[in-house]
Amino acid sequence: MSDKITNELHELLNAKVVSAETAERIRDYFHQKKKENYNRLFSVFGILGAILVGLGIILVFAHNWDTLSRLTRVVLSFLPLLIGQIFCGYSLLKKSASTVWRETASVFVFFAIGASISLVAQVYNIPGDINSFIIAWMLLSLPLVYLLQSSIVSLLYIAGITYYGCNSNYFTYPSTHSFLHWFLLLGIAPYYYQLVKTKALSNFTLFHNWFISISIVICLGTIAHKNGHLLYLSYMSLFTIFYFIGKTPFFDQQKLKNNSFLIVGKLGILYLLLLYSFKWFWNKSFYKTDSILETLLSIEFVTAFVLTVLAAFFFYKKNSPTNFKEVSLFELSFLMNILLLITGYEFSLAANALVLFIGIFEVKRGLKRNHMGLLNFGLLLITVLIMCRFFDTDLSFVLRGILFITIGLGFFLANYFILKKRNKNEK
Repeated sequence: MSDKITNELHELLNAKVVSAETAERIRDYFHQKKKENYNRLFSVFGILGAILVGLGIILVFAHNWDTLSRLTRVVLSFLPLLIGQIFCGYSLLKKSASTVWRETASVFVFFAIGASISLVAQVYNIPGDINSFIIAWMLLSLPLVYLLQSSIVSLLYIAGITYYGCNSNYFTYPSTHSFLHWFLLLGIAPYYYQLVKTKALSNFTLFHNWFISISIVICLGTIAHKNGHLLYLSYMSLFTIFYFIGKTPFFDQQKLKNNSFLIVGKLGILYLLLLYSFKWFWNKSFYKTDSILETLLSIEFVTAFVLTVLAAFFFYKKNSPTNFKEVSLFELSFLMNILLLITGYEFSLAANALVLFIGIFEVKRGLKRNHMGLLNFGLLLITVLIMCRFFDTDLSFVLRGILFITIGLGFFLANYFILKKRNKNEK
């Protein structure tokens, strides 16, 4: 505990503001907090150290690799893995309560697995591609997550399978098509559930929230094949599901930075609404008129349908207790998406109206709550909508200039009144 806090505690004790018991509890609190911060910092440096040592070993091997015999190269290929296993065994047997030891040892083994696979394949000229390498690496590393309760390896695993999903679909499209990413993602689900239940407010859980939500958003597009235009419907339903998850009591009571599902859901819905607001977006029908049955049986339509049904379930569960009297504008976007799924008709006008109303609502909410972030977010959303309309309307430059001046004044005045209100309340 710092000298400043100690002196302030002595001052409070002498002034009889706090009792000796309360002062002791305050000392214990700051001592524990300092210890937690130290352990967190030690964990970061330990993990970075493990990564650098692993990379350094690989570089040393690589420099002298061609001069070594095959047997020596095989032994050296497994040496980092063996060292890592020893560290893991020691962590489990002697340091099972130490997060630093478990995370450092598991990260070292994670990279040792990848190095061993690639080195052995090089020694014996085993054929293969990057996708098979990543799958083998991730599957062999997954037990580390559960045996050593390693959150860092879990995050590396999510990053690895996300890259695999992109490489096996986006980067080689349309030559290959794989859905294995989704089964690999299920492998981490039990650990993520355990984190949410036991360490909801930890930084590891925060990063998992972001990694998982972003991984799902990135890889949902990998299912695109012949009916890729139907993915817009899937994404709207997915973002709506994220929005409802973020609005659950568990996530809603946390800090906004922890609530990745709400942030990704809201931004995703707004992005699609802005996309829907362009007339050129509707030039192509959502359904193949030459083969309706083929479209209805496609993986894109089935995915859109399943996600829409799931989002509808969340919509009903949230709004049925209030007899659907508190439906938000973001939820109205989902209802519009259902009409789009059924009819395939143009909804550019409705999309424009929804974005405008959401922007006005955020401005109003920001003024009411004296929150500059919400206020500026609403104003920025209205500005983006107006800028989008510049590309598909024939407004004169004078009118466009007037609109920009009006928006700029709106930004200035709104922030000025909030700051003035805050200063008045502080006096």
